Amino acid sequence: MPTISPEPTPPAPTAPHQYRQVAESFGANPERYDRARPAYPAALINRIVTESPGPNLLDVGCGTGIAARQFRAAGCTTLGVEPDARMADFARRSGIDVEVATFEAWDPAGRTFDAIVAGQAWHWVDPIAGAAKSAQVLRTGGRLAPFWHVFQLPFEVAQAFSEVYERVIPGSPFNIQPERGPVLGVYEPILTKAADGIRVAGGFTDPEQWRFDWEQHYTRDAWLDQMPSHGPLTQLPPEQLAQILEGVGTAIDALGGGFTMPYTTVVVTATRTAAE
Repeated sequence: MPTISPEPTPPAPTAPHQYRQVAESFGANPERYDRARPAYPAALINRIVTESPGPNLLDVGCGTGIAARQFRAAGCTTLGVEPDARMADFARRSGIDVEVATFEAWDPAGRTFDAIVAGQAWHWVDPIAGAAKSAQVLRTGGRLAPFWHVFQLPFEVAQAFSEVYERVIPGSPFNIQPERGPVLGVYEPILTKAADGIRVAGGFTDPEQWRFDWEQHYTRDAWLDQMPSHGPLTQLPPEQLAQILEGVGTAIDALGGGFTMPYTTVVVTATRTAAE
């Protein structure tokens, strides 16, 4: 896949949570986002539910409610916090209760929770402030569990994406290069920053990682439907986006019209210790 973070981010020193124009661009087409983005492994949902002290869950950056609906189906009472009102409105249509705010500014109004999750969203939260806020609203033994999809495109598709992106948008601040080897290491800075934020904030056990491996097959049309929901592409003019999709579509056609994507979904998790 291209060496991009869970939602592509600009190079250092800018931190993802400071790059708000990308973070707030996903609501431009919430229907596409909800339709095209993959859900989370059932084993991940079940483990978080099983290893939390109760069913009352807060979903940070809940987006259109993809994860929230899965947790609700697993028996949780779920509240979402989402900074984009367009995404929040979409989630509410499926019965998810959502409050519009960034997590750092959100007012818990005295409420507490058994678990706090964030699917593909915690890198948009200040890692220390977010962990500290979580410590305030989690019950003793409650679980903080942000998680991310790590995926690896076939090299031919990733290479086509890289080449057409450089041609259409030369000098882009996004680091998009195809990789032939495993890409989990590309995500380590995101995972490390989340774990370090938990340690610095205090009030938690030492964070650990859970990993869930799975696969999903994409047709040409299904992958091209998902691509415009990715960070660097959400803000492109239609003519530039069309050129990128055409180039990637040609590469998928050369593979027979589809491909199987290996995914690893990684959770960084810790539990709230007793207040001192």
